[in-house]
Amino acid sequence: MDMLGGLSPSEFLRDYWQKKPLVIRQAFPGFQCPVDANELAGLACEEGVESRIIIENDEGRPWQLHNGPFPEDYFGKLPKHDWTLLVQGLDHWVPEAADLLEHFRFVPNWRLDDIMASYAPKGGSVGPHYDQYDVFLLQAQGHRRWTFGGRCDHTSPRVEGTPLRILSSWEGEETVTLGPGDMLYLPPGIGHHGIAEDDCITLSVGFRAPTIDDLLTGFTDFLCNQSDASNHLNDPDLQVQDNPGTIAPEVIDRLQSVLAEKLQDRRQLAHWFGQYATAPKNMDVVVPADEPASDEDLAEAIQAGEQLRWNEGSRFAYHDDGDETALFADGEQFLLKGDARPLAPLLCAGARIDMNSLARFAADPALLGLLTTLYNQGSVYFE
Repeated sequence: MDMLGGLSPSEFLRDYWQKKPLVIRQAFPGFQCPVDANELAGLACEEGVESRIIIENDEGRPWQLHNGPFPEDYFGKLPKHDWTLLVQGLDHWVPEAADLLEHFRFVPNWRLDDIMASYAPKGGSVGPHYDQYDVFLLQAQGHRRWTFGGRCDHTSPRVEGTPLRILSSWEGEETVTLGPGDMLYLPPGIGHHGIAEDDCITLSVGFRAPTIDDLLTGFTDFLCNQSDASNHLNDPDLQVQDNPGTIAPEVIDRLQSVLAEKLQDRRQLAHWFGQYATAPKNMDVVVPADEPASDEDLAEAIQAGEQLRWNEGSRFAYHDDGDETALFADGEQFLLKGDARPLAPLLCAGARIDMNSLARFAADPALLGLLTTLYNQGSVYFE
């Protein structure tokens, strides 16, 4: 499938990723949407599914936001047009939607977020806005007219009286209408506005990048839980000062060296980041197996040729470091050494695991135990 419109993944990353938009006609020829409007409405009524409805003119108020779950009779009370239903994490609930993510694995697993489904009747939209993340907008059903272009940031004027960040005086640079199978890539900070021309469903494949704030607070919280974090600062070489109010330069030197020593531990940083980057987005999806399996149960299923796949809400990644490989699955860490190390890239390559290759590793009791742990914590299951 020529998903990138004739570009190789390397060319796309070099010329477009985080740089400029790209319209791709028939990225997915003959695309069949994995859900219809009624199924999306059904999901939006369920606890644990993140959903919201945006109404452009809600009794005179502009761009009003309503959060799910919604009562079943809610949809009958909506206006005929000019509203949008958004269902986050569609890939967590619909395996066919999760399979779509396999086409985007030219971007690292830890950068991939989820798929949001957007249903709108004619005129429906979420208003002109910009996102802080990369997104591929795949038209799944019906037609949507997109206007996009122009860099936006926190200083861009916004519409008053709405909880949403709607751009007020934005015009865009280019307009296209997308039909089923067409796709639009947008880097962060590019203004865009999509309006449904008929009953339409758009699937947004979103990516994530942590803020510096997330990194600082996350890593320092992790460091604070280490065993030596409660040690006190000492100063056995203290000297009498001319003024007791002075914080001496050597005090700041000492503080800087203590903090730098903590921040320069690459192994700790890698292990924290792997766990942080693979923590599941939705704890209602990655749940322990109903009936815990034994190592023997797993060995039997693997020998029988059953297909093991990731839970739809699971995240897998790994990091090679010296003579060990750290495997990360749903916020948990497993250290692999020696002949066991190639198991990590095998498990992380895609949602459906190569069972022929896996069978060789499962012959090792320790690695079979690891696979059983992954199964029992809900990270993988047999199709």
